[in-house]
Amino acid sequence: MSGVGIRRRGAAPRIGLAVRVVLAVLVSAVTLFPIYWMFAVAFSSRSELLGGTLRLWPTAPTWANFAGVFERFPVTTWVGNSVAIALTTSVITVTVNLLAGYAFAHLRFRGSTLLFLLALMTTTLPLQVIMVALFRLVTGLGLYGSYWAVILPTAGSAIGIFLARQFILGIPRDLIEAARLDGASNLRVFWRIVLPLSRPLLAVLFFLSVLNSWNDFAWPLIALKENRLFTLPIGLLYLQSQNGPDYGGTMAFALINVIPMVVVFLAAQRWFVQGFARSGLR
Repeated sequence: MSGVGIRRRGAAPRIGLAVRVVLAVLVSAVTLFPIYWMFAVAFSSRSELLGGTLRLWPTAPTWANFAGVFERFPVTTWVGNSVAIALTTSVITVTVNLLAGYAFAHLRFRGSTLLFLLALMTTTLPLQVIMVALFRLVTGLGLYGSYWAVILPTAGSAIGIFLARQFILGIPRDLIEAARLDGASNLRVFWRIVLPLSRPLLAVLFFLSVLNSWNDFAWPLIALKENRLFTLPIGLLYLQSQNGPDYGGTMAFALINVIPMVVVFLAAQRWFVQGFARSGLR
């Protein structure tokens, strides 16, 4: 009986592992199916899409939808606009978030706690609440209709400041205090100690900033008035308004918009997970 009991107890962890694996596979399949369906529609011919014969994968995959999108619309220009805006916004945002996070973590000044709480409270404000004030601001500064009208209002984020503060608080304070005793200024401490230890945090902040900027739709739609300045999300709306129900072209364009972010995430996945784990968000 004791041997049977031991075998049963040994089988229980294997059954639990099998159940978790099956659940993980099912959840992954449900999550990835929309992306798979985008691929299937994007590579399907117009006859399959309009004839009601669409299968889980097209019988004769074709690049016609991608070629048609590039022929009718300045997709290359829109991709360049999205890359330029996303990278510029991310560099400024990461810099602001890191410096603010370091200040809130290790500098003591009057009202720092209140200011930090006020910054976090801005996360509860939807864009629609401040859109009119933001539009008047960029118009008054003469930025309306330019890249900077999109870049500057989104540079810096309360979530990024919070993540930076939590991560930097996890850096041993003895290192910072020792540097200060040696006469290092706050800027030198940040540059020589905090920044080299914050590579996982940099990956998280950079990816989140690129993702938000890349997918931003509402504000660029208002701030950019010329076709040549459009980003990919606005270009997708423009495609739909010009062509009507062009499902193959729409899915092809959507893939062009999605794939770069998937590549960026896969490239920075290890740093991304470490950064979130060390920031206290699990």
